[in-house]
Amino acid sequence: MGLNLLHSNDRKGKYPNSWYAATATSLAPFPALSGNHRADVCIIGGGFTGLSAALHLAEAGLSVILLEAHRVGFGASGRNGGQLGSGQRMDQEGLEGFVGREEAQKLWHMGEEAKDLVKSLIAKHEINCHLRPGVAWTASSTRDCGHLHDYGHHLRDHYGYDQIEFLTPEACHQMCPSPDYKGGILDHGAAHLHPLNLSLGLARAAAKAGAALYEESEVLEIDEGSEVRVKTAGGEVRAEHLILACNGYLGGLNRQVAARVMPINNFVVATEPLGKEAHRVLGRDVAVADGKFVVNYFRLSHDKRLLFGGGESYGYRFPVDIEAVVRKPMTQIFPHLKDVRVDYAWGGTLGITMKRMPYLARLGRNVLSASGYSGHGVGTAVHAGQLMALAIQGQAEGFDTMARVPAPSFPGGPSMRSPLLALAMTWFALRDRIGI
Repeated sequence: MGLNLLHSNDRKGKYPNSWYAATATSLAPFPALSGNHRADVCIIGGGFTGLSAALHLAEAGLSVILLEAHRVGFGASGRNGGQLGSGQRMDQEGLEGFVGREEAQKLWHMGEEAKDLVKSLIAKHEINCHLRPGVAWTASSTRDCGHLHDYGHHLRDHYGYDQIEFLTPEACHQMCPSPDYKGGILDHGAAHLHPLNLSLGLARAAAKAGAALYEESEVLEIDEGSEVRVKTAGGEVRAEHLILACNGYLGGLNRQVAARVMPINNFVVATEPLGKEAHRVLGRDVAVADGKFVVNYFRLSHDKRLLFGGGESYGYRFPVDIEAVVRKPMTQIFPHLKDVRVDYAWGGTLGITMKRMPYLARLGRNVLSASGYSGHGVGTAVHAGQLMALAIQGQAEGFDTMARVPAPSFPGGPSMRSPLLALAMTWFALRDRIGI
């Protein structure tokens, strides 16, 4: 499935027609792999995970070859909502019940490390990705607002996190004047950014550190052993270690990961510049995510467009009319935008897990994998790349903490997991509509 996803919705070696691609800081293409090569580490996948691993390994003096089927930042890393969130994708109360209070504490601190790492890499490598503080979680009912406020107090009281601003209905309306929202919380420690520019900045930094990056180099076969052999149409890499950093585009490269990480599609639009009307969408320069099961997320771009993400699908193909898919939830949140022009509409494929926690695993003596970020990958994926780089150097404590999180397989295997998830999504969407 993943190999088809590499080619089902995009032109070979081309970024999607997204606002991100249209405004990205240009980066000359890297060559395709040709001939036989040897390295300490071979990395498959040129998104946040692979680029971060390549950068940290190269800085540590190891020889690194990274293989990307299209362009660096081509997948979810260059198409997402650009939100750098706190903690993990599962909230801390859920994690406490899932893995216990002690492990939940460790995972919270790992999430904080992830945010700090992204911010420090942006500063260190002077990556111009329009980093701005603030991500709000909004509620569509008074009950849900109460739950968000309780969670903010939980983070303060049990984790010492003091970056939460509690939004009354009035304060929420001043921040985001949508009739749908009744309050929420604003996390000043979280942030939002231009994700494709972050990807390209990490690629520049990795190449400068000595990593060899190859684009349009789709991996066709992996032979595991004491020395790993990775084959593309144009060449072969032999390496002491292998990192799988493919997320939703893994396909058939590894069955253990494929059983636990499922690709789904998500969609984003960018409106025309809103100019003086931008305040009717957001009164503060923050990103927003709401509490619906299929989350709506949005923010203003630096040229005052509304970047709005919403809607999901399963299978190989994106819908024919992505704009229509996203316009429906967008106009539910902002009815006054029903006639606004949409200049860009694009889809992307991400990887989710059953428990919405990332899946980090040792697949063999010299094979590591990280994926399944479930919509929380801006920080977690960059951090996972660093954790795998450290693990290869013998410093595995952080990697092992993440790898201990239980990761059940999807029921029914690949043939049933998408229909089952679609059924669950339909049920939760109905719950969202009727407010139960």
